[in-house]
Amino acid sequence: MASSASKSASATVTSTATTPATDSARFACPAEQLRDVARAVLQRARDKGASACEVEVSEGYGQTVTVRRKNIDTIEYNRDKGIGVTVYLGQRKGYASSSDFSAKALADTVDAALSIARFTAEDDAAGLAPDERLCRHSADLDLFHPWDPSVEHAAELARRCESAAFALDKRIRNSDGASVSSQHYQFVQGNSQGFLDGFRTSRHHIGCGVIASEKGAMQRDDWHATCRNAVDFPEPERIGDYAGRRALARLRSRKIDTTQAPVLFEAPVANGLLGQFVGAVSGGSLYRKTSFLTDSLGKQVFARGVNLSERPHLKGGLASSWFDDEGVLTCEREVLKDGVLHGYFLGSYSARKLGMQTTGNAGGSHNLVLHGGKRDLAGMIRHMRRGLLVTELMGQGVNMVTGDYSRGAAGYWIEGGEIAFPVEEVTIAGNLREMFLGIADIGSDALTRGSRTCGSILVEQMTIAGN
Repeated sequence: MASSASKSASATVTSTATTPATDSARFACPAEQLRDVARAVLQRARDKGASACEVEVSEGYGQTVTVRRKNIDTIEYNRDKGIGVTVYLGQRKGYASSSDFSAKALADTVDAALSIARFTAEDDAAGLAPDERLCRHSADLDLFHPWDPSVEHAAELARRCESAAFALDKRIRNSDGASVSSQHYQFVQGNSQGFLDGFRTSRHHIGCGVIASEKGAMQRDDWHATCRNAVDFPEPERIGDYAGRRALARLRSRKIDTTQAPVLFEAPVANGLLGQFVGAVSGGSLYRKTSFLTDSLGKQVFARGVNLSERPHLKGGLASSWFDDEGVLTCEREVLKDGVLHGYFLGSYSARKLGMQTTGNAGGSHNLVLHGGKRDLAGMIRHMRRGLLVTELMGQGVNMVTGDYSRGAAGYWIEGGEIAFPVEEVTIAGNLREMFLGIADIGSDALTRGSRTCGSILVEQMTIAGN
């Protein structure tokens, strides 16, 4: 199940070239107007007695076209804007929001936030980010590549994607649809310490899900690609073809007897495993003591040889930014070095609760990269020799307080370093702490999903519950 469909060849998806003036006209509000709105809010808060204030003003628009069985199923347009205001009266905090940018609405929103703050309890950890940590200089990270396909063109791309799956085999009997989405966003953040910055981003998506059927049994699978720039898409046919192959490969799935064996998480599901680690070492879980990795800084939490980096300034990255949701400067850092935890994920509030400093992660992580070895997925399968390759997880059986892990799974049984047969209706169980320490290898088949990039992950031993 190598993720070859995510790699671009001579892509045929075209991007609309635009001049800067045309770019500005895409949004209802010019970028400078967003800044003016932010300034007006900050001034109103000062005039009404707020000791501190922060604001975010945003606008977005986009289109999603979904085709099913060659016919257009849905056409969705979205265009929205909003403002969020947080004010402080000493250590008391209030928040209000609005989608109206008129002068009266802005004033009313600030006043509403102040009214809320007057009735809240004081919190010693409340307040803006430290002034010395704010981002004062930013630069273009190549995050905005507008793409405005017509409905007809988007539908044609979706048809090509879906048709490639149906062309594979007559056992591809049905489709969940193929979608083409283009989304654009701009925002400005500001606070009463003089921080005021923002930028524009784009995020485009092509995906397809199909159903294979044989002798009354049905299996579904899908694949998709997401990128900032539409010219980076693989050909739609490659996405549909790969979705179809994945569905076909799952036909004749069966259960296996309960056993203990190595488990290889394919890159897309390994990404979720990495996400659970991030949640466990993020501020809210840590100061509330609801994490199995509380007080783990400086300790061995992963197997030796596991390295995780945060790269917030990658050009074109899906989670790139010079600053976090509080305006704090983001920094490149090594979160894991040889399996040892070197950094949490903290905003200013959680950092104060823990008696620490913000890590510039208010709002989440920024381009995490789990460094892989030299083996691709086929090499990882050969290396495992015998065990379960997991390509899909179901259910939410993860206890973040204890680390206990139990989830429904589907995938493939590996015997002799090769795929023997597809597997379904099994449960894999273990404990995240032990699973992280028991990582035997990480693949070179790196795949980016959202803010995280990682390859397949091989865990030495887990319980697999079947017959």
